[in-house]
Amino acid sequence: MLEVEDVCKRFGGVAALDQCSFSVAEGEVMGLIGPNGSGKTTLFDLLTGFARPDGGRLVYRSRLINGLRPDRISRLGIGRTFQMTRVFPRLSVLQNLQVAVPPAGTRLGNQTERAHELLELLTLARLAHQPAGRLSFGQQKLLELGSVMMARPRLVLLDEPAGGVNPVLLETIEARIRHLNEEDGITFLIVEHNMGFVMELCDSVVVLAHGRRIAQGPPAEVSADPVVLDAYLGS
Repeated sequence: MLEVEDVCKRFGGVAALDQCSFSVAEGEVMGLIGPNGSGKTTLFDLLTGFARPDGGRLVYRSRLINGLRPDRISRLGIGRTFQMTRVFPRLSVLQNLQVAVPPAGTRLGNQTERAHELLELLTLARLAHQPAGRLSFGQQKLLELGSVMMARPRLVLLDEPAGGVNPVLLETIEARIRHLNEEDGITFLIVEHNMGFVMELCDSVVVLAHGRRIAQGPPAEVSADPVVLDAYLGS
């Protein structure tokens, strides 16, 4: 579904990504891990049009997406969340979903029906008319995921969905990601530092260090790789 081919991105004299390459298969839940500064969020910015690569190719479903605007990439079927949640705090939980950009041709009534369905799935239905700013951080993470799903993406990039979330809500987030993957066929690429979350949820893991891929494979195999232990886990 997604191919990252020798992608480079520099900021001044610093290489955030240096000939980074890997691929994501359709229907996969892939973890993207690495120490701070390894290029993970920069890669998300490139994949969603918030920045342009200096070299290499980003290919989504056989289409080159280098340099496309974020709105065009969204319409192609790629959605994204951020490290810090981005919700409209004064709007209600339901309204946050209703204002999300729908697929072309979606009727208003269908948009509202979709919003209610997602609130049920994300265990937020009872809070539908509460201001989003009153939600806990973990609930806002769920709401942001719901906003992304309103556009019916096929590939979703999650930037630290477990960060700052209490254990109970973390289980809910994990279960909903698994449901969206297994029932709706959504492919996920997940940046995360919580290794327990990654090990439990992901089918495979890519490890970045200094802007390059240093390992890729099943979570258990990657977590035991001496190169990964040295570069990331501090063994």
